[in-house]
Amino acid sequence: MDYHLPKSMLNRYLSWYVRGQERPVFYDIDRVYPSLNEITRHYGVIRREFEAVLERQVSMPRYHDVDSGERAISDTTPGNWKVFMFEVLGHRSEANRALCPETSRVLDRIPNMIQAFFSILDPKKSIPEHEGPYLGYLRYHLALRVPTIEPPSLVVKKQPYVWKEGEAVLFDDSWPHAVINNSPQMRAVLIIDVMRPLPLIPRLVNRLVTNVIARHTYGRKVAQKVEQSSSADSSRPRKAA
Repeated sequence: MDYHLPKSMLNRYLSWYVRGQERPVFYDIDRVYPSLNEITRHYGVIRREFEAVLERQVSMPRYHDVDSGERAISDTTPGNWKVFMFEVLGHRSEANRALCPETSRVLDRIPNMIQAFFSILDPKKSIPEHEGPYLGYLRYHLALRVPTIEPPSLVVKKQPYVWKEGEAVLFDDSWPHAVINNSPQMRAVLIIDVMRPLPLIPRLVNRLVTNVIARHTYGRKVAQKVEQSSSADSSRPRKAA
């Protein structure tokens, strides 16, 4: 099924309520989504659990391995963009949550969360410019590991942002954006997508699209891929520490 036409129609409808081409690029978390500050406050425990996952040498799929629609941005530049999924559209990875129980507990406190995952870029892995598919959400990053050598930058609608460990940013990823990364070190962030604040009627439309239609199509498909990856990893023998 071709989803481009209904998606375009939905975006045109929502654009009336988000100031269209005048909508912001970056958002003030305190004003727009203060509940996300709970995530930022728990940076320490989230970082520790992320590092523990790395130490366990847990196999992480590339982004396009769990979402083939992301191949054009995940598999067209050298290096890997890996993901460690906690939740996508109500589908939870219990195996991954078990490895990061405190992170999962904090995520459970965030209302209207669409998805959450660790996003890991190999050294010198850049992400070409692209646009998020849908106006119905905003994207939050909590920086977990930021290279000290040539720190990479997130460029949204030509506005650059450089991550700082322990700090967060909220932005509209439906604008053209890219990651420019020339660093020889890993970059890792926790990504959380949340429903965009909207007036009542468009909010109800957004909930229908997100919690019903997308959950049982896109969400289910990605969750199955994540589950397959977790099952394959659990059966693989670990290297000695």
